[in-house]
Amino acid sequence: MITKAEIQLVRSLADKRNRDREGLFAAEGEKLVGELRASHLRVRKIYALDGILPGPETTTVSEKEMERLSLLKTPNRALALVETPRHRLSADELGDRLTLALDEVQNPGNLGTIIRLADWFGIRDVVCSTDSADCFNPKVVQATMGAILRVRVHYVDLERFLSDARSSGIPVYGTFLEGENLYDTPLTPTGILLMGNEGRGVSEACARHVNRKLFIPPYPADRRATESLNVAMATGIACAEFRRRNR
Repeated sequence: MITKAEIQLVRSLADKRNRDREGLFAAEGEKLVGELRASHLRVRKIYALDGILPGPETTTVSEKEMERLSLLKTPNRALALVETPRHRLSADELGDRLTLALDEVQNPGNLGTIIRLADWFGIRDVVCSTDSADCFNPKVVQATMGAILRVRVHYVDLERFLSDARSSGIPVYGTFLEGENLYDTPLTPTGILLMGNEGRGVSEACARHVNRKLFIPPYPADRRATESLNVAMATGIACAEFRRRNR
C-alpha cells in the first residue's frame, strides 16, 4: 500500500523544478530499473508489480497504483526514484576524445535519442546549453533506453564552453547547411561536434566558435530534397562518419 504523499512526490517529478529541489528523477520500465539498481547511481526507492524486482528497496504495488504513479502514457511494471548524479567535466579531458555539444535541443525525444547514440558510438560526454531539454525529464530517460547510466550530460554556458575549447586548440565542428561536405572533409578522432536547435540550427553566438563547418549532403548531391534533417538523425550520421574514419 502506498501513501498519498508518495504518489504526490513521484508525480511532482514530472516538473524540472521539483526534480531539482528533491535531487531525484523517476525511471520506468523493468529492464531500466534493473540496470539502475546494478549501476553506480543510487536508487532511493522502487515501486513494482508483484514478483517484479524483489528486494529491500522495493514496494509492491497494484496495477491501479502503478497507473497513479506513472509519468508516462503507458505505465510499466516498475518505477524507480533515483538520486540525480552530478558530473564534472574538466577542460583537460576534452583534448583526448570526441564530445557532443547541443545548442538548445529542446525536444525530449531528440535529446534521449542523441544520448543513446552517444552511448552507441562511445562518446562519454554530452554538453548541453542551459536552455536544452532536461536529461532527467521522464520522456528523455525513457528514450535513452538505459544510456543515461553511461553517458554524462552537462549543462553549461555553451558559448563560453566552446570559446574556451577553441582557445585551447580543440577543433570545434558543427553541422550547417553552408558547411563543407561531411564525406570530403578531414575529421580528427578528437574534438567537439556541435548540433543545433530543431528549427533554427546552431545559434549565431555558438557558430562564431566553430572552426570546421560540416554539411550532410542528400543523395545524389544535386537532387532537390528535404530542407534539413532531424537533429537526432543528423547526429547519428555525423557520429558514424567520425568513428568510421578513425577506427
